[in-house]
Amino acid sequence: MTYETIIVERHGHVGWLINNRPEALNSQNVQQRDEMADAWLELENDPQVRVIVHTGEGRAFHAGADISEVSEAGMERFERDMLSFNLHFSSWHQNVSKPVIAAVNGLCVGGGLHFVADADIVIAASDAQFSDPHVSVGQVTAVETIGLAKQMPFEAVMRMALLGRHERISAQRAYELGMVSQIVDPPEKLREEAQLLAEKIARNSPAAMRATKKALWSALEMGLTDACRLGSQHLISVWGHPDQAEGPRAFLEKREPVWRQPR
Repeated sequence: MTYETIIVERHGHVGWLINNRPEALNSQNVQQRDEMADAWLELENDPQVRVIVHTGEGRAFHAGADISEVSEAGMERFERDMLSFNLHFSSWHQNVSKPVIAAVNGLCVGGGLHFVADADIVIAASDAQFSDPHVSVGQVTAVETIGLAKQMPFEAVMRMALLGRHERISAQRAYELGMVSQIVDPPEKLREEAQLLAEKIARNSPAAMRATKKALWSALEMGLTDACRLGSQHLISVWGHPDQAEGPRAFLEKREPVWRQPR
């Protein structure tokens, strides 16, 4: 497909979704929301892609909603979608089963935090900064910060939400809080490091990774016992899959495994 507000690339088994409105700090308008929905599914349905990396062009990863649309009442459809929770612009919304890495370059602001909360792994350039200015422009922050509060200290998320534009979290502080798992320095090497990380992940069984991702994300919705019960179902879902025999065989034969597609 052809896109105007994002770029989709493939490098080996790694698919890239790149925010491409640098003149607007990659903020999201209606067109970008629609294009992201399509791009996530394009990469999800490509059998050659095993891992997806999400990053941004220019000096920002993503600056959230395009304020010009909000101020011009151009958000009516988004309001309807939010009321029905019929969202489609992040990997979580689109039920992407492949591992997703968010590679945060520069600013990640407001609604851009959706993509941090909804990624499986988050890495950041050393000059990355995180901020949630919703309350500073008379808006409510909810879905993205709720997602973050499931994964990092609650008070840290609340502090960011209530301070709004008056505080930014550095890459180092984000690392300390568990928002990101790796800082890349110098920042210019972010995409290179993201590609290397994705290639390591892509060496694993796609079927096993898909079931693992489902088990762990489902656990965020449940209590411990229910999560473990459901996790056991995901565990046995790959029993009998060819990868179960191929993995040990390749290990014993000291070679790279040849994985099959998930069922």
